[in-house]
Amino acid sequence: MAAKPIGAEDLEHILADTGPLWDEMRGQSLFLTGGTGFFGCWLVESFCFINRALSLGARATVLSRDPAKFAAKCPHLARDPAVTLHPGDVRDFDFPRGEFGYAIHAATEASAKQAAEEPLEMLSTILAGTQRTLEFAAQSGTRKFLLTSSGAVYGPQPAEITHLPESYRGAPDPLDPASVYAEGKRASELMCALHQKTTRTRGIEFEAKIARCWAFCGPHLPLDTHFAIGNFIGDVLAGRPISIGGDGTPRRSYLYGADLAIWLWTMLFRAPPLVPINVGSGRDVSILELAEIVAATLGPGTAIAVARQAVPGAAPARYVPSVARAQELLGLRETVGLEESVRRTAAWHRPVMVR
Repeated sequence: MAAKPIGAEDLEHILADTGPLWDEMRGQSLFLTGGTGFFGCWLVESFCFINRALSLGARATVLSRDPAKFAAKCPHLARDPAVTLHPGDVRDFDFPRGEFGYAIHAATEASAKQAAEEPLEMLSTILAGTQRTLEFAAQSGTRKFLLTSSGAVYGPQPAEITHLPESYRGAPDPLDPASVYAEGKRASELMCALHQKTTRTRGIEFEAKIARCWAFCGPHLPLDTHFAIGNFIGDVLAGRPISIGGDGTPRRSYLYGADLAIWLWTMLFRAPPLVPINVGSGRDVSILELAEIVAATLGPGTAIAVARQAVPGAAPARYVPSVARAQELLGLRETVGLEESVRRTAAWHRPVMVR
């Protein structure tokens, strides 16, 4: 079933906040991996909208393992004359011809199921995919390269740090198989640093930007995977009680998709190279509070079932970024609040579920 386009309100908002940055993209080409995922759909759709609105004459080549599947999911994007779907696996794709001044490497499914069942496949996709994309960037004359890394690179967040800054030097346990995604992203950041160093020594202009991404909400977010906010919205839309699998105490924060796109485009164009920047929301809520917000926003009176009782006095697990660096370096801010994020996500999904 084809996905709906992202709403004009969101696309116009992205244009309004990033408009002055796009002039350097005029007549240029962008290469994007991960075009079918949550990040990719927001990036491709906002690119197409802004390209038309500003008459940039830019082009985007989107890598896809299955272009037909992408076209079926987003036919309005596949039909856009500025978009070329390039078939291939991110680990060994054939390089498209031409010069690509800009590249965004957003491929890697942040799938808890794959991490648990096929961890070696996940690690291979992250590491070999990053290496291949950097090799392509070197051959195609890429000047600005954006890696979508993850807040997972810091490892478990200490209970005493409510909002984790980029200066934190913690790390995942490299001997824990559950660290496969986090360790893959850490190595990907290192690859970017090494690539930039080696290209600069050869006099090649290349800037690697590192976006450490956290948790998000918005159109294209699945309602049936491991994302709590998506599951809760799906529960309410289906008329079910909201089900919390744990005790409801972990604390998370959620940035809306339009803000995500604004932050990533701004980073691609303006972020200093090799300065990691957290991409996320600074407003943290517990999982139980999140369920209550979703219920109050979409279905007042919806029952909430919590699987386990909280342990009295136990410190909550946290996954919440400090966004001070994004604000100070690039003037980035969260513009769509959590309640409105929930409303817009539900509105985007609701007609799809009715058909």
